[in-house]
Amino acid sequence: MNAILIQKTTNFFKNTFSTEPQKTVLSPGRINIIGEHIDYNDGFVLPAAIDKIICFAFAKNDSNTSKIIAIDLQEEFEINLNEEIHLNDKTWTNYLRGVINQLKINGFKFEGFNCVFSSNIPVGSGLSSSAALECGFLYGINELFNLDIKRIDIALMGQKAEHWVGINCGIMDQFSSVMGQENKVIKIDCMTLEFEYHDANFSDYSVVLFDSNVKHSLMTSAYNERRQQCDEGIAILKKNYPKITSFRDCTENQVIRLKDKMDKDVFKRSLFAVKEIKRVTLACDALDKGDIQTLGQLMFETHEGLSVDYEVSCDELDFLVNTVKAEKAVIGSRLMGGGFGGCTINLIKKGEEEAIKSKLSKLYLDAFGIELKIYDVKISDGTSLYTTN
Repeated sequence: MNAILIQKTTNFFKNTFSTEPQKTVLSPGRINIIGEHIDYNDGFVLPAAIDKIICFAFAKNDSNTSKIIAIDLQEEFEINLNEEIHLNDKTWTNYLRGVINQLKINGFKFEGFNCVFSSNIPVGSGLSSSAALECGFLYGINELFNLDIKRIDIALMGQKAEHWVGINCGIMDQFSSVMGQENKVIKIDCMTLEFEYHDANFSDYSVVLFDSNVKHSLMTSAYNERRQQCDEGIAILKKNYPKITSFRDCTENQVIRLKDKMDKDVFKRSLFAVKEIKRVTLACDALDKGDIQTLGQLMFETHEGLSVDYEVSCDELDFLVNTVKAEKAVIGSRLMGGGFGGCTINLIKKGEEEAIKSKLSKLYLDAFGIELKIYDVKISDGTSLYTTN
């Protein structure tokens, strides 16, 4: 699949500019195994890069202007590198303008270049195509002009580019896209940005994403409300337990003892945050022991928490998780991402995938009249140069 995409991208570049690309970059999407809605609660997340990618082809053009073509959209734009960078009505271009703006703000000098890109990351499915776009583009410019920007700084500048576009994302998406390693998950401390790799040897299981093909409009308002409720919860905890600095310092019992001092929803959000932070640590322990069954059980628990306590699920996602929970071949499932639509991530016993896919697709169509989208993913390397050697 990726080989076809690479050939398509590099051939398009050669046909358009009558020259070979000087650099070809592969920039992956990501999944998050566990650790949802706790990046802004000073917790831990456990993402990994996947084998769905954006492929970029670059070459210098000896001018002050860069021409960038989105092959899949059949759209392009030019940007004068000597002029001030502004947001544009073409949304996709703003992620790339944001990257160029970050490079200029940080004092990096580079000349004009030509770039084309194409993708097999499903847009809008919660696999962070925007982070792959920003980081792959920045990585390519870095390689083309020998700017010597470290990987961690590529991730941070990618995040700032997205903030410039107007999306106040955390660091997880860019970090996992750039720093990913094959068959490894990354435990990221969202407070300090310290990180460590853990083996993700699923051996007997496949990672399959079921895309609900819905996106409910509650997402943005609910996200902001959840953040506010968590802020309120931690403020009450700090007031009553002065040694506490964040949810990671709390026990479930401490939250439960303060139930009467919290609004009902604030209590539920706070309890979820404390439990989910603990689940990430338990998930790492399970992976280190090769105990994939326990990891799967933790995923089911996370979904229950996201649905009941954090209330960011929806009928479609609950249906997908509850249906596979009854299948012996599925050892773990949960909604992945912000919620109110998007994908569930599932661990399915090898050899049973097609039967589960077929059964779930039919049941989902019968229940909601919606076609289920399905993505098989493997945990892969982060952003990298493609070479034919």
